[in-house]
Amino acid sequence: MNDRTVSVIVVSRARPEALRRCLLAIAQLQYRSFEVVVVACPQGVAVANASAALSEIKCIAFDEANISAARNLGLKHAAGDIVAFVDDDAVPEPQWLHHLVAPAARADVAAMGGFVRARNGISFQYKARTLDAQGTPQEVEIDPFQATVLVPPKGRAIKTEGTNMAFRRDVLVDIGGFDPAFRFFLDETDVNMRLAQAGHATALVPLAEVHHGFAASATRRQDRVPRDLFEIGASWAVFQRKYIPKADRPAHWRLQHTAERRRLLQHMVAGRLEPRDVRRLMNRLDAGYEDGQHRSFGAAQLPRHAMQPFRPVEFRRREAKFTSVRGIRATAAIEAAVARVAAGSIETVLVLSRTALFHSVQFTLDGVWVQRGGLFGRANRDEPLFRFTTFRRRSQRERARIAAVRGLEQR
Repeated sequence: MNDRTVSVIVVSRARPEALRRCLLAIAQLQYRSFEVVVVACPQGVAVANASAALSEIKCIAFDEANISAARNLGLKHAAGDIVAFVDDDAVPEPQWLHHLVAPAARADVAAMGGFVRARNGISFQYKARTLDAQGTPQEVEIDPFQATVLVPPKGRAIKTEGTNMAFRRDVLVDIGGFDPAFRFFLDETDVNMRLAQAGHATALVPLAEVHHGFAASATRRQDRVPRDLFEIGASWAVFQRKYIPKADRPAHWRLQHTAERRRLLQHMVAGRLEPRDVRRLMNRLDAGYEDGQHRSFGAAQLPRHAMQPFRPVEFRRREAKFTSVRGIRATAAIEAAVARVAAGSIETVLVLSRTALFHSVQFTLDGVWVQRGGLFGRANRDEPLFRFTTFRRRSQRERARIAAVRGLEQR
């Protein structure tokens, strides 16, 4: 097993239930030497301190709407060789750290990023992406089962997603950590750009999976409709001042402005926004852009050594188990799985109905991975809409699909 120490940093604000689920999943991580650093508002601090799933948590109180400042605070207290970040509304797969940190065995790898599954637990929200000189993400094809180490050409960077990324602590400190001028949005993009400018390599790791729930926040609703665009406008202004030549900024802003308006109009057509909401949000975008023109930016002052010693979570080796049942037996199977989780296992329950319904995956508040769907329906969204099969064959296929990320023995 990888012997590098890891600090898992979670920033949380006004989402206590999401944080509770996240910490429950972190407790199932199969990695021998890691600590947990939670930077949170009073609600989140209370959840972390009351967590029965984790034996040790470094808990730091912070209640400002600035994710970069919160991450820097976590970095100050993190004592691991590697610092890994996951959002409070996300849950990592049990083998997340095992896969994510492995490329650090190469001395030239400074950053690592994994894949992110969307709310349904099947579709990918983010896979492998690079960044052009204007901060625009572009998808790139890599091996879906192996880590790929990339060194970007001049003017480009390798994208890591804020809810699933890791860095060598000393490198992140050397480049100044996260820029507090990016209070929300483009915060990790800015780090990616500075890593590229310094000539560091990034590993993209498909099997290091996190499920992202997109919980509601001050900036977006549960259905991903924006509540406010002020910080998006401000972040683009700061990004332009740092990376885009002055003559190119007006054209760049027109592109971003048009993209945001198009996004809002799509929500309006779908009935999720009213015309007056579109006007208000666009006005907030413009106001934020103006604010960003005058916002101070630059690297933060970060200590070379952590403010607290490494405080590892008590490692518990857990056996991963897989159960498949027909719908009528789902309740009993899940209840039995909950009991086994409490006894120390990692439990997956596949519930199959005799339909062609699409599959979805949920990590429950009792710590069970539950997958539901039709016997003949698709899991991965590139599969056929209908595929005739038997219960046994379908169970075997779904087990094999998740074996590497869930820690199931290969058959």
